[in-house]
Amino acid sequence: RCGSRPPSLSSTTMPTRRSRVAYFYDGDMGHFYYGPGHPMKPHRLKLTHHLLTSYGLYRQMDVYRPHLAGSREMMEFHAEDYIDFLQRVSPENVRPFASQMQRFNVGEQTDCPVYDGMFEFCQMYTGASVDGAVMLNQRAVDVAINWSGGLHHAKKSEASGFCYVNDIVLAILELLKFHQRVLYVDIDIHHGDGVEEAFYCTERVMTVSFHKFGDFFPGTGDVVDVGAKTGKGYAVNVPLKEGMNDDSYEHIFKPIMAKVMDVFQPGAIVLQCGADSLAGDRLGCFNLTLKGHGACVDFLSTKYAVPLLVLGGGGYTIRNVARCWAYETSVLLGVDLKDELPYNAYYEYYAPDFTLHLRPGTLENANSISDLNNLRDKVLQNLNSLVRAPPSVQIHDRPPALRDPVDAASLQKDKDEDTLAGLEGLSGRNKKKKQRHLDPKTGTERRPHLADVWNDDDDDDDDSDDLDDSARSHH
Repeated sequence: RCGSRPPSLSSTTMPTRRSRVAYFYDGDMGHFYYGPGHPMKPHRLKLTHHLLTSYGLYRQMDVYRPHLAGSREMMEFHAEDYIDFLQRVSPENVRPFASQMQRFNVGEQTDCPVYDGMFEFCQMYTGASVDGAVMLNQRAVDVAINWSGGLHHAKKSEASGFCYVNDIVLAILELLKFHQRVLYVDIDIHHGDGVEEAFYCTERVMTVSFHKFGDFFPGTGDVVDVGAKTGKGYAVNVPLKEGMNDDSYEHIFKPIMAKVMDVFQPGAIVLQCGADSLAGDRLGCFNLTLKGHGACVDFLSTKYAVPLLVLGGGGYTIRNVARCWAYETSVLLGVDLKDELPYNAYYEYYAPDFTLHLRPGTLENANSISDLNNLRDKVLQNLNSLVRAPPSVQIHDRPPALRDPVDAASLQKDKDEDTLAGLEGLSGRNKKKKQRHLDPKTGTERRPHLADVWNDDDDDDDDSDDLDDSARSHH
């Protein structure tokens, strides 16, 4: 382990069940830049890491530098021509790629620009998520954390919503090689459309997304969109209105997730912790505090003894993103952090209060208790239609892993405390009418999600439940 657990610096240790936690980080992650004015700022990862070190949390985790995911790994889900394009395009050579940029939804006219190091950043965050899945499969850790991951909008052949490579889908495919069933939970304010679409037709992955719905990107994720074919009932959508606060979120999250766990019995959980559902987010319209957001992490990590991969996601007020993910790391470690922030290299970002926790804003909660109860009852009714799964067991006859089997020592572990502290050394169910599908963020026409066009009558045409088809063919 990376050092012993020291006496409290800015935190106090509390009893916890999750004793083995791996954390994946590369010091170069925070240096990538989407461009001027773009809301996605990888610099937030550096702020998060500084808080983790200044609070002393890194001492209580195994800290690893992830491998760079290769193109062949990415093609386990993504189309070969799409990955080849991402590898080759750069800000200096965009002109010859004009037609491909339009086809793959990349470039200045989209929310997914071409920027320096774009593919390398994808390699880093994807490699970290796959590494976490590998370590969970090998039972080397109980929890794996990759705050750079969670880019849930990317499709098989299309970038979307600041996301180019879907690390979540690739990590789930890795987990499925050891686990019969994998649960995906998304608490980002945006619908987890890319992950849901990838597994829309399989019963081996249940996707559960709590998100703002309506005139809001990506425009998918209605409660009636529940999956198709053998995956019917295994896509769970909880569409919410603006202003969700801590009490309202807990009111709907806990009963739904308790039912999901009871019915689905997953062998592993992937939790996407997008921080744009916090109060005051630049692109969000919810009113959660760190405690309300972190309560979801606490519920899944302490109530259920299931291997857990924890990922980042959205979050565009970067000082609050860092606060959130540092706090949720402490939740996973069972550590109580002091509200007064410890001094660090980015201390001035947290002015004027220099505290960890957020106060809720003044945004009115448009979600009444009766609305939430009706929504909860609809979701629970859908879940009640599923046959309760048997207890999950590991798969013995399994396909080869995306990465060769390795022990924990083969991942690059940083034990040098000066390096860690200095941070610079870690290098629809219903048939829809034909319509244009407009992106609520940009106003441009977008490719439809499967739930936009799925017709239940098609279920009888093809009884195939092959995972490769359901997880890799949708775009």
